[in-house]
Amino acid sequence: MNISKNILLWMSENKFMKERIPELKFVRKAVKKFMPGETEEDALYAAEQYLHFGVPLVFTKLGENISRLSEAQEVRDHYLKLIDKIKEKNLDIEISVKLTQLGFDLSEEETINNFLAIVKNAKEKLHNSVFIDMENSLYTKRTIDFYKKCKKDFDNVGICLQAYLFRTEKDIEELLSFNPSIRMVKGAYKEPYDLVFKNKTMVDNNFFLCANKLLSESAQKKIRPVFATHDEKLINSIINEADKMGISKTSYEFQMLYGIKTELQKKLAKDGFVIRVLIAYGESWYPWYMRRLAERPANIWFVIKNIY
Repeated sequence: MNISKNILLWMSENKFMKERIPELKFVRKAVKKFMPGETEEDALYAAEQYLHFGVPLVFTKLGENISRLSEAQEVRDHYLKLIDKIKEKNLDIEISVKLTQLGFDLSEEETINNFLAIVKNAKEKLHNSVFIDMENSLYTKRTIDFYKKCKKDFDNVGICLQAYLFRTEKDIEELLSFNPSIRMVKGAYKEPYDLVFKNKTMVDNNFFLCANKLLSESAQKKIRPVFATHDEKLINSIINEADKMGISKTSYEFQMLYGIKTELQKKLAKDGFVIRVLIAYGESWYPWYMRRLAERPANIWFVIKNIY
């Protein structure tokens, strides 16, 4: 892992910086590269623009590791109201949530109640899925076990897995019997050295290996493979591999972040691929934003340019 990435990940967890950096005007301006605003109304407006050219969305309200169960209930109620707004506007938007935002550090029972309330509402009103965002490796096993419990009663739940972890290929194997919806990402947390692949090439190789596994299994099982990456080389490799396997464009999908490689997003949609764009919003954007910069430290030049 390079030095600049390590520094950015350290900054994402630093309490002093969490409190100070979001107050800087140039940072608030630069963050708009990755999110349209802090409110769900900002997100809904941006979503309508994307839907004009045929790209559906995923919404996530930023925040993690809440300290009171009352906060978790507020997040649950926020998503329930959001689903009503999405239904009223007749928009194609899925929801993705962090379990620690729903009480995972405090009560697993309350977390599953909060999460399934959202899942049930999305199923009944939107007829689509709710994904569980994966957090750092301390939560990986618990999150996978949580997903299995939910999948027994609801088919419209998905989970995110991270290609930088050694364990991910095995986790995929373990989940296949559940006919899972799996969103593959590279991973963006500062992790213990003995749990992760050491450099970008190794992470990319494991991402491709896991993608191949998901593609081949999708031809035999009812699973939903989702590849969340902006890496064009990796995207093209996945497309070529799917073609070799005879897998149709609509049997897998790509997901990308709001504001990143928008022209590529449009091109994939125009070429008939399934593509969703993730829009994040909310006041608690600092840790998430720093991890986005850490994924590609070159983006920090975008911040510097916005000083002037």
